[in-house]
Amino acid sequence: MILQALYEYYQRKAVDPNSHIAPEGWEWKEIPYRIVIDRTGKFVAIEDMREGEGRKKRAKKFLVPQSVKRTVGKAANLLWDNIEYALGANPRNRDDIEERFNLFKDRIKNEIDIEDSPSIKYLIEFLENNPVQQIENSGYAELWNKILEENPFIVFKIDGEQHSSLCDEIRDKTLKIEENFDSTCLITGEKATVARLHPSIKGVRGGNTSGGALVSYNLPAFNSYNKTQNYNAPISNRAAFAYTTALNVLLGKDSQNKITIADSTIVFWSEKPTTEVNPEEIFPWIIAMQKSEQDNPDAGVNKIKKLFEAIQTGQLSSERTNHFYVLGLAPNAARISVRFWKAPSLEDFGKNIKQHFDDFEIIHGPKEQKYLSLYQILSATALQYKMENVPPNLAGAVIESIIDGYPYPQSLMQQCIRRIRAEQTVNRTRAAILKACLNRKIRIQKLNQKEITMSLDPNNTNVAYRTGRLFAVLEKIQEEANPGINTTIRDRYYGAASSSPITVFPRLLSLKNSHLKKLNDGRKIYFEKLIGEIISEISSLPTNLSLNEQANFAIGYYHQRQDFFTKKSDKEESEINSNKN
Repeated sequence: MILQALYEYYQRKAVDPNSHIAPEGWEWKEIPYRIVIDRTGKFVAIEDMREGEGRKKRAKKFLVPQSVKRTVGKAANLLWDNIEYALGANPRNRDDIEERFNLFKDRIKNEIDIEDSPSIKYLIEFLENNPVQQIENSGYAELWNKILEENPFIVFKIDGEQHSSLCDEIRDKTLKIEENFDSTCLITGEKATVARLHPSIKGVRGGNTSGGALVSYNLPAFNSYNKTQNYNAPISNRAAFAYTTALNVLLGKDSQNKITIADSTIVFWSEKPTTEVNPEEIFPWIIAMQKSEQDNPDAGVNKIKKLFEAIQTGQLSSERTNHFYVLGLAPNAARISVRFWKAPSLEDFGKNIKQHFDDFEIIHGPKEQKYLSLYQILSATALQYKMENVPPNLAGAVIESIIDGYPYPQSLMQQCIRRIRAEQTVNRTRAAILKACLNRKIRIQKLNQKEITMSLDPNNTNVAYRTGRLFAVLEKIQEEANPGINTTIRDRYYGAASSSPITVFPRLLSLKNSHLKKLNDGRKIYFEKLIGEIISEISSLPTNLSLNEQANFAIGYYHQRQDFFTKKSDKEESEINSNKN
């Protein structure tokens, strides 16, 4: 299914003249230098094809014949390669330079009809007449020394011609293709020549710099029926080129269809172009809402709102047969591991995304973003808020829950509570995580419980929720009694209060009496009334709180704290929204 979807993506892009996807047998390659020769086969110049300044310099992209797969053996690319193959230079003192150089020249002679391509004749003449010496005797010594240090890829160009490289001159020529094995292609279902090796896939974070493979059989233990290598999974040369080219485009440096989060690299695309809402534009904002456009910092919020409007008006109903693909990849030595693969209909995708944002909606400050991104969610559960500290597989599991509409992984709640207890901090993101996890579990498992509201719910009789509210009130009393205090009861007692309330609340309730004496009569009456209202539903303080109860405690604490800083008009609006939910 994955390879089929990638193959279809390539076919869709190949017929789009604006996509600039490489035609069959070719690829776009960043090449920093171009060697210019004249029509007599003599060296003319070295052109630096890098653009930009300083460390931001990027090599220009050239459309070149598809690269060979070099693992242990030696093989040359056609009309482009590093200077060892393409010029016979020896920057690393190899013993086999002459062999590499001959492979480069022989491939040109064997695969291109030189009589039909006069410019190739000039290149052969240049290569046969000591190209390195010609360059060294020119005025490009400084640049050539730099090239020797880098051993970069190079292309060739005939001086005065309009083509960007000699590769362009043979693009429409018929090249000789080696036939090797005939079978039925698993992707197309057609009888075709099977690819023994598939082109490398690059761009997966943490993967091999030379690329990896989705389909690979490199040991006898993996083989069946005496078949070797990729003959075990017969895919034609054409289909192998299509799916790997499509995936490399999606994983490219400038791709708008790629996101890296924690240890996963995620690519996404639509099965067919959409008319109403483009999920390819929306999905990145779900992952990284904090990335804003300079001209419109609310661009992400507006895209999400547009999705919600399309759901409410029924516009997505027409997209039931259009699928949105999400592929999560991770490195695994020379191979690429598939973390997850999702292919929901666009309608289901939209509804589940909306439900995700609804579940994470919680009262927050006026200057905070309306929606939380996955980056914010995961970093809130990690040490020092660093994504590298997010547990392996957690990002993929949460994304799967979002797309499928399933309960969030239990490890998300566990990590969140662990960080709260370690830092004694319940912020908006952490409270939202706990609310979302609990509400999904209540809704999907059809538990006989009321879902947690987005803001303070005075009618919530859950003992853990009320105990959290009580802790917030006691902290507020301490703060008002001691203006400018640096540490509060939260810094010292939150861990114990949220796990075994009976051990600390008697002492805290006793201490609050001395704090109340410092307040004026109005505030004293207000707090005593509020405490009485909260403990009216607590028959006895719990001995221990389970994981779910600790989550309720944290949410109750956060709701009560936010309520202290919410204006009356805002409270009324929040109550209306809570009732709607």
